[in-house]
Amino acid sequence: MFLFKYGPVGQEKCGVKWKGIAYDAAKLVQNYDESFFEQNGLSLLQTTLEQGDARLTPLEGIDQLRLGTPFARPSKIVCVGLNYAQHASESGMTIPPEPVLFFKSTTALCGPTDPLIIPKNSVKTDWEVELAFVIGKKASYVPESDAMDYVAGYVLHNDYSEREFQMERSGQWVKGKSADSFAPMGPFLATKDEIPDPHNLRLWLKVNGRMMQDSNTSDMVYKIPFLVHYISQFMTLLPGDVVSTGTPFGVGLGFDPPQYLKAGDVVELGIDGLGEQKQLAINHS
Repeated sequence: MFLFKYGPVGQEKCGVKWKGIAYDAAKLVQNYDESFFEQNGLSLLQTTLEQGDARLTPLEGIDQLRLGTPFARPSKIVCVGLNYAQHASESGMTIPPEPVLFFKSTTALCGPTDPLIIPKNSVKTDWEVELAFVIGKKASYVPESDAMDYVAGYVLHNDYSEREFQMERSGQWVKGKSADSFAPMGPFLATKDEIPDPHNLRLWLKVNGRMMQDSNTSDMVYKIPFLVHYISQFMTLLPGDVVSTGTPFGVGLGFDPPQYLKAGDVVELGIDGLGEQKQLAINHS
């Protein structure tokens, strides 16, 4: 299944795509939130689709609809830094001996085609295409061998970053990661069965039509089972939480001289099986 949410900002309704057909799921599901995942919502929704429940009505013209983040605001967004060897190199950093973890504010979430809002006083807004996954059940001290049982599905994420805020303003990276619109997710959440091998997916990003990032998730240093295991040693992951697995080489910071986004730039990105995004950069009003 592919879960999505559609409609105006703040008024999104739940939808689901199955066997190539998009359905309005609003009469069955109020939101794809912690409760939905915790109460076996994915399995119940799958059964309902297979039974042809009349409350699921085909949704026409989905390509013309605004899509929002394909799940409710989670309790947290956990990000993994420097998880691709070449990206660590271009950032002037070594591959960390353990995963680098940081948080991204959940208020940064937005839809896959909503504008990128360049923050006030920003001079170094950067792009980062990433594979993210969503937690399906409460995870604490998870053995690596069982880790994939805790994954509900996968989603495309553009982990926008303000490099001056992140690296030159002291403190933690979260300051450069959390501006409004800095976490576009979607267009949909693909359930785990739709992506047989998340460690062999092409991911790419263009700015104004020029290819900037073009890599494969096979280059990740720390794979998803280890990340679930590792992160769960330090915090409880709740159903619906998001973990973003890092970006490959080709970010603006890595160019000589560095290249950063300005108002009017268009960013496009995608991952095999997880759709595409497109954002127009605008200045904060």
